[in-house]
Amino acid sequence: MTTTTSANPVLSVAPAPPAAAAAYFRASLTFHADVSDVAAALAADGNPGFVVLDSRSTQAWDQGHIPGAVHLPTARIAEQAERLLDRAVPVVTYCWGPGCDGATRAALALAELGFQVKEMLGGFEYWVREGFAYETGEGGERRAPDPLTAPVDAADCGC
Repeated sequence: MTTTTSANPVLSVAPAPPAAAAAYFRASLTFHADVSDVAAALAADGNPGFVVLDSRSTQAWDQGHIPGAVHLPTARIAEQAERLLDRAVPVVTYCWGPGCDGATRAALALAELGFQVKEMLGGFEYWVREGFAYETGEGGERRAPDPLTAPVDAADCGC
């Protein structure tokens, strides 16, 4: 990276060369998946090719979780992952939301055990905010999409 003399804080450090930027963003996509892509893959007919793992506590799980997710709190991964997960199937971890690094810790624990893993950006918070169905201890629920996180009158955001 090259430092510039611009007073503009955005450009006070020059953007990376295009090839370096492409490598960085490509690498980022190998580690992360977003909520809408996970939801679309789960909603499509057939096997999505991955399993979703909720790494939160039982109390949090009961408050709400993604339908079909495996519940495995991070503290129990070392002792239970082999029994609950198939090493041949990639795992997508999630926790509360972007302010929580629980999904990152869970992904690290799984990777250290030899599992292929990605982290779902936005976590359960953005799953709910984008209007996707979820389950609670009381049954299924769904909230209207938050217009700050999902398109109101379109099937997808076009990104």
